Amino acid sequence: MPTRVLIVEDQSALAANLEEFFDAADYTLDFAADGLTALHLLATQQYDVVVLDVMLPAVSGFEICRRIREDLRSKVPVIFMTARGQLNDKEEGFGVGGDDYLVKPFALRELQLRIDALARRDTGGRDGVLHAGRVSFDPDTLIARVAGRGEVMLGGTAARIFERLVREHPRIVTHEALSTAIWGTDDGDPHTLRTHIYVLRRTLDAAFGASLVDTVHGRGYRLVEPPDAP
Repeated sequence: MPTRVLIVEDQSALAANLEEFFDAADYTLDFAADGLTALHLLATQQYDVVVLDVMLPAVSGFEICRRIREDLRSKVPVIFMTARGQLNDKEEGFGVGGDDYLVKPFALRELQLRIDALARRDTGGRDGVLHAGRVSFDPDTLIARVAGRGEVMLGGTAARIFERLVREHPRIVTHEALSTAIWGTDDGDPHTLRTHIYVLRRTLDAAFGASLVDTVHGRGYRLVEPPDAP
């Protein structure tokens, strides 16, 4: 079946280029020029991937992504495409639940590769709540919990990473294994992976008073339980 993609972009020239490029391939594209139209389409249609510009009229791409995760409770993969390429911009994008971040200008073939990688991921229901000591994670609701410390909903790639760490606890999860969980390939960008880990740690630390993710230098990452006292 064709990969169904929603592209949210207010620049008509870029939208036309994207339509022409993907028209010859096995994709079905819908376009929205603003956030309200995008949210309506997402509430009424099913997509394999969403490609979001950040600088949009009325509602920013970051806000749209936040609403996708929190209001629509959707796990659809989201790629940001934007001229805003600073680390704090990427941190914000991943923090609201984005899965990938592509800085303009970019090759359309690169966007295609990223769409394909995210479309291969399984976003359906899984096998119940996962437990690792006092830590638990529900892959269906994307809610992480620590006994006695509350809960937090994770978005996008942060949820993927945390799920893998909980599943493998107490084992070390290699960089390659996390890359496969995120992008469907073991040769994902290490810098982008580190940014995802940084955002996940900040989210967990704000919710639980502990980052829960330990770096094992030269090998990967592992989940660690917080101390008993909050």
